[in-house]
Amino acid sequence: MRQAAADDYAQFAVARAGHLYRSACLLTAGDTHLAEDLVQETLGRVYVRWGRISRAENPAGYAQTVLTRTFLAHQRRRSSTERATDVLPDRVAEGGDVSLRLTLLQALARLPAKDRAVIVLRYWEDRSVEETASALNASSAAVRTRCTRALGRLRELLGEDLGELAAH
Repeated sequence: MRQAAADDYAQFAVARAGHLYRSACLLTAGDTHLAEDLVQETLGRVYVRWGRISRAENPAGYAQTVLTRTFLAHQRRRSSTERATDVLPDRVAEGGDVSLRLTLLQALARLPAKDRAVIVLRYWEDRSVEETASALNASSAAVRTRCTRALGRLRELLGEDLGELAAH
């Protein structure tokens, strides 16, 4: 890779790493270690194809798609010896309602990986149905159906607790 292209990639990686990490944390339902791994894997895959990606209309969108697909691939090959935990590391909250955030992360963790990916892409990333379908390699109808079911499941999981938490 030429030095100019390497510099462009480095600037891109620095600018997007934080956003990719936040998205990865949501996809992994708060597993910060896995989120870091997913971001590193994503940035590595983007680096390999940077010459082509840098000329694309939306390199950031491409990276987000790579992140989502990397997450889904990881979920498919997850070792049977790994066990998810509901214990989050002690960290200082950066404002906002901590109990609401934890409740939402716990509810997201109970959704299947593809449902979680749809919710994150549609509502955290604010992508259209078509963009989400493209990122997940699915049809628009499948995304709409999965989104409706995932939101319904979240409502079941959160019940009245969300209203009570949001009111505080």
